[in-house]
Amino acid sequence: MDWKLELVTVPVTDVDRAKAFYVEQAGFAADHDHTLDDGLRFVQLTPPGSACSIAIGSGLTDTAPGTANCQIVVADIEAARAELRGRGLEVGAVQDFDWGRFVFFADPDGNRWALQQLPERG
Repeated sequence: MDWKLELVTVPVTDVDRAKAFYVEQAGFAADHDHTLDDGLRFVQLTPPGSACSIAIGSGLTDTAPGTANCQIVVADIEAARAELRGRGLEVGAVQDFDWGRFVFFADPDGNRWALQQLPERG
């Protein structure tokens, strides 16, 4: 049996600001934006090519905004960094580790993101 992670909740303070950040600067697709009632809004966003999405909104979680840590694997860290910078996102320099090449950024609430290019396996 396969277990597939498909959705991770990322806590935010301002849903519209976060949605704009993830769509306009991080390049995520806006899949859904539904307000079910005054206390519940569900926004689903998906990174390019990903099978896993994030959910932001109101009434989704009691977790404090700025506490999420997420990681995305990319084929080319330099190209991914250039794309994000081209969208106006402040992203750090490429960092090389034995376990891969990384760049880091944060959303407006301080939720932290890492992009990793896996090392070549011999």
